[in-house]
Amino acid sequence: MRPFSYTRATSPEEAAKAAAATPGARFIAGGTNLLDLMKLQIETPAHLIDVNRLGLDRIERTAEGGLKIGALVRNTDLAADRTVRRDYAVLSRALLAGASGQLRNKATTAGNLLQRTRCPYFYDTRMPCNKRRPGSGCGALQGINRSLAIIGTSDACIAQHPSDMAVAMRLLDATVDTVGADGARRSIPIADFHLLPGDTPNVEHALKPGELITSVTLPRPLGGAHVYRKVRDRSSYAFALVSVAAVFGKDGAARFAFGGLAPKPWRVAEADAAASAGAAAVAEAAMAGARPTTQNAFKQGLTARTLASIFRQKEARS
Repeated sequence: MRPFSYTRATSPEEAAKAAAATPGARFIAGGTNLLDLMKLQIETPAHLIDVNRLGLDRIERTAEGGLKIGALVRNTDLAADRTVRRDYAVLSRALLAGASGQLRNKATTAGNLLQRTRCPYFYDTRMPCNKRRPGSGCGALQGINRSLAIIGTSDACIAQHPSDMAVAMRLLDATVDTVGADGARRSIPIADFHLLPGDTPNVEHALKPGELITSVTLPRPLGGAHVYRKVRDRSSYAFALVSVAAVFGKDGAARFAFGGLAPKPWRVAEADAAASAGAAAVAEAAMAGARPTTQNAFKQGLTARTLASIFRQKEARS
């Protein structure tokens, strides 16, 4: 790990301003991803800004009937919150499907959204990776890519987004609230927050330099039956090969979001619209335009089977 300097911010505005003014600065809260990357010298920040004491650790009702989740709310606390469990059950289930109990005790809401890919070529500094070193190439294209993305990829990158929580947030149409270096605040729809790789896979999100996430806001509860189904190589402490977040309304409408398949939490209107036609139609709509490799083409069938099991579960409870 390379030497770095360290300060504690006393306000969100101060933290954002300091980050924008200091080349190579990074925010740190739980550090569950950043510290690992620093040990491997994938991330080499010259300066760390500790944001743990900014008071961004509360879960509050909004005037519109939704929920405001502070950026520093720990995953364990968010999953266990009574309101989240009752009104946003898919979020609680997604959180509990991720990582381990020890990591959930440290990991934060904002940090979870900003997780970096677990692509093996990103983690191996001897290998080419456009996400880690722009212009170096993508070793995964012709390499070991069984776990990687099949939708939304490009010739520059086929890495997948790793977060379970973000898939549920995408399903719920969350917005990401931020403060910038100039003190300006904005709310970014989560649909626009994570970016597809295109020709610049190193640009992963819509945050500006120094911009700090302060909270995530959920709209009014959707109601209906909430499901989060995660398929992985082992039953715990593993990232999704395929995950499906779903909400089935009493009126027959449904919405779906997918993890393990794309460089960002994946949701398309066509999949929601196909709900009345059944699981196979939803799977076909969700994966339109997919570009699988010979190693990860199985994810198409696995997604269809996962959806079929969710539909059967729904019908059994109807």
